Amino acid sequence: MGLKDKKCVPCEGGTPPLTEKRAGALRRGLKPEWHLTPDHKLCRVFGFRDFPAAIKFVNQIAALAEAESHHPDLLINYNKVTVTLWTHAIGGLSENDFILAAKIDAFN
Repeated sequence: MGLKDKKCVPCEGGTPPLTEKRAGALRRGLKPEWHLTPDHKLCRVFGFRDFPAAIKFVNQIAALAEAESHHPDLLINYNKVTVTLWTHAIGGLSENDFILAAKIDAFN
């Protein structure tokens, strides 16, 4: 089963974040524009023709995030949207971050 076919599951404090090796392996299952940051987050910048297109994309992500109960950090800069994923409850990356990234990729 691919990442985009999975469902995010609740993650509780006390669950260890993914190791760098496991995060790297999961990242390879995403589009290459996603990258792991030095502070152990998953990030991608999306470009659009204009501001309304960027907002439409953000609204799609918002609906998905609510459905999955897993919420990314979103930054809008006119025609660019930066999506940053990490699991706040564990202070690092979980499989949920990669599941949500794969589902976001399906929008674009």
